[in-house]
Amino acid sequence: MNLPRRPVTALVCAALALPSPLSALPGAAPENGKKPRAEYRLPELQGDARILHTLNRFTFGPRPGDVDAVRRMGLENWFEQQLNPAAMDETTLNARLEQYPAMQLGVQELLYRYPSNGMIHQAANGKIAVPQEPVLRAIYQDQMDRVAARKAAKADKDTAQKNATAQMYAPVTARAENAQPAMMGSTGGEANTMAVADAAPVVSDADVNSLLGLTPEARVQQLASLPQPQLDATLKAMRPVQRLALVAGMTAQQRETVLALEGPERLVAEELIAARLTRDIYASAQLQEVMTDFWLNHFNIYLRKNEAMPYALVSYERDVIRPRALGKFEDLLEATAHSPAMLLYLDNATSMGPESLAADRARRAAARRPELGKKLREGLNENYARELMELHTVGVNGGYTQADVTEVARILTGWTVDRAEQAATFEFNDNRHEPGTKTVMGVKYREDGEREGEALLHALASSPKTAQFLSRKLAVRFVSDDPPQALVDRMAQAYMTSGGDIRTVLRTMFHAPEFWATDVYRAKVKTPLEYLVSAMRASNADIESLRPLANALREQGMPLYGCVPPTGYDWRAETWVSTAALVDRMNFALQLAANKLPGVWTEWSGEEDTSTATMLAANTPTPEAEESRLEATLLAGGVSESTRAAVLRQFEQQYTNEAQVRAIAAPGRRAVALTATEKQDQVLAGLLLGSPEFQRR
Repeated sequence: MNLPRRPVTALVCAALALPSPLSALPGAAPENGKKPRAEYRLPELQGDARILHTLNRFTFGPRPGDVDAVRRMGLENWFEQQLNPAAMDETTLNARLEQYPAMQLGVQELLYRYPSNGMIHQAANGKIAVPQEPVLRAIYQDQMDRVAARKAAKADKDTAQKNATAQMYAPVTARAENAQPAMMGSTGGEANTMAVADAAPVVSDADVNSLLGLTPEARVQQLASLPQPQLDATLKAMRPVQRLALVAGMTAQQRETVLALEGPERLVAEELIAARLTRDIYASAQLQEVMTDFWLNHFNIYLRKNEAMPYALVSYERDVIRPRALGKFEDLLEATAHSPAMLLYLDNATSMGPESLAADRARRAAARRPELGKKLREGLNENYARELMELHTVGVNGGYTQADVTEVARILTGWTVDRAEQAATFEFNDNRHEPGTKTVMGVKYREDGEREGEALLHALASSPKTAQFLSRKLAVRFVSDDPPQALVDRMAQAYMTSGGDIRTVLRTMFHAPEFWATDVYRAKVKTPLEYLVSAMRASNADIESLRPLANALREQGMPLYGCVPPTGYDWRAETWVSTAALVDRMNFALQLAANKLPGVWTEWSGEEDTSTATMLAANTPTPEAEESRLEATLLAGGVSESTRAAVLRQFEQQYTNEAQVRAIAAPGRRAVALTATEKQDQVLAGLLLGSPEFQRR
């Protein structure tokens, strides 16, 4: 169900300007515009509100039963457990991650088994060997055939355009003499269309069913043996239910092979996103995942920078960011600076000192062969140096100048990537390194090769400016869009005294009165990622396919790894709050609740009963009673009276209490009948998931 924009005006307007539900508690801050006395202390959250606030800030949202579990454990114990994720049980998560074995491979093995487009071009040109193992060879060959077909199609198009242009400007008499019936022309549109149609393989439903009747291993082998046009035609001929049957019973490795036969680079990108969403939704160590998301955004890298980037990002997230998300910031900064993904994204891999040995060789080569001059003369690239200062450490107001940026770039020359087209490994190339002493923000760095850069990173990580910049950014993420300076100062002091220990900074924030102030309760608007993942967790959805969720994030303006500039996504409400954006969220919530997202299933009755007779005989509870039950399940903190009234009013516009029964089906499930109660629950659950209270954390 897609809601028109007009009927949800009440809910959307509430979401645009929702006051804190605890702002009117006794002892709240005065509302007469006068500043409170110096000794005035903001009222703090109490009881279960503290638990819910913690779960909304330090996880991607509570699941049913989480509040009770934290109450039994104790809030302090829960938080300390989250700060030390290594000891936590991740059995459920790990079982789901086994669906993506490619995500456990090293970059080189990943590229070998699932080659990028660049590697396919190299294989087609004979620069690298095509594997001889039959299935891998088929993956390479199919991609090379597609490349050849695209080249041929482009050549035909260019020839046709050239001929058409020549015909257009030919003398009238010549055009008349050369004119031929369209069916006979070698480049005529109608003739070409018919030729393509005649050449396309025809795949019948019987052919598809014959393939589906094979064992899983035989299906893989059969697909791998098909010529590329026949393979594409076979997969295109399959209906959605047949595509599900195609991979039914297959191992995770076999499913990956089938997807790789269609497009290995797309497989890597899709599994990277799917594995990330799986962790966000199912991880018990939620704080580690929230902080992984924070640092991936802080050290942002765009997925489509080049063809090698999806492969580099697999290692970047798995090996660089996640293991250090709760450790020392300097260790994290060092790891990102040595990461092929970062060096390629911000172009430091191509940076070369103007006075380096490599630059001197390039100049002499260009003097001998001027036509190569432009290609050979790579210069100093300041992209990474600038973002290292502005976005990663001291911040735009960190007291540096453009001259400092240039000096940082000179220090980091030689920090490059071995076999950059494969995002292989970090390499320090002394030939590209700029010689001589450099000065950054008044500090001299004597010529010392790679150690110059390491000394610079240590100085930046140890700077009070970095402590302030990171503390404010963490406070914006976890406390409020405009955090109190006193809180930021205490966090920065904790950073400095602990040597940049992220756990210590988070503990300081957790124990600060500003974190528990009633006026920050539900005061943060969720980003699209936070909203989507929290909806999955609150609804306890059964997820068989992550693709609809990845598509929804893209539609809501926050595709994973999709931020092009290095700034990353903004955490503040102003970026995400608009009438159109909130209506889009409401429509997503209604689709989720009604099981209209393929491969995602929600159950609202509490107990699944597929007996049609039983469902038809069930009494239909009132909308008010069901709203109350679902509200307690989805929003532990409840909703305001105005939101509750708006939900029930919207429900009346969308649904009547007549005993409606309809058949629905989801991937992998048989069609079942929906009673009026179940249909009612779906609409109410969707409206609650789209409510202003749920859209805030």
